Amino acid sequence: MARRDFAASRFPGFASVTFLVFAALYLPIILLVAYSFNSGESIAIWEGFSFRWYLAAWGNATVREVTLRSLTIASLASVIATLVATMAALGTTRRRRTRGQGLIYLMINQPLMAPEIVTAVALLMVFASVRVTTGYQGPGYLILAHTAFCIPFAYLPIRARLEGMDRSLEMAASDLYATPWQAFRHVTLPLLVPGILAGLMLAFVTSLDDVVITLFVKSAGQDTLPTYMLAQLRRSVSAEMNAISTLLLLPSVVTLVAFLLLTRKRDRRE
Repeated sequence: MARRDFAASRFPGFASVTFLVFAALYLPIILLVAYSFNSGESIAIWEGFSFRWYLAAWGNATVREVTLRSLTIASLASVIATLVATMAALGTTRRRRTRGQGLIYLMINQPLMAPEIVTAVALLMVFASVRVTTGYQGPGYLILAHTAFCIPFAYLPIRARLEGMDRSLEMAASDLYATPWQAFRHVTLPLLVPGILAGLMLAFVTSLDDVVITLFVKSAGQDTLPTYMLAQLRRSVSAEMNAISTLLLLPSVVTLVAFLLLTRKRDRRE
């Protein structure tokens, strides 16, 4: 009797459940994007196609200010977090396994498991003390806070890439009298680039749409785009928010597509 491999698609109702799951995930986003082109002020009644709300968002000086602030914070935080995560991943995968290795993994990934509100309160307490001591009220606190909770997001794909790499290549470089730095630069780093880019993109998107930690850490006049949108939605639901939400969704889509294309090209070369 021929052996049949397990396939979840053969279960009764698999297609229906899959359709419902994707509908629940993406139908609200599709409707949001569609109504961002609505010419009327209603967010639920279609009155014709128009770029009215995109032009209104572009003409809003506050929207431009908070968008620039969000992009700046997300860019700096993601770069710093990725650098730290890369060093942490190298330190935890390119060394002999020692006692306490599991504890190190736990400490690095702990922000992923803890409720975000706990991290926000902890950062608020620390930065409040720093504010009282130094008197500094600038955006550096937001950058540090976003960096702190973005590190585990960048760490996971970088560590996964390192663990999946063939160690024999690095050993061969050592056998050919390469120094540790030369082996890292010419062997490890080129193979690690997809993981680093994945961590960078994930950290950027995570920082860009954060609300809870930003609300706790920011000072007056330091709203980011998500916190500005939240404040506006508390007052009234405007069709302009649909356009801003669509624009906020765009970096995530572009990042995902770029990562998929980059990964596909890298796999073909390998």
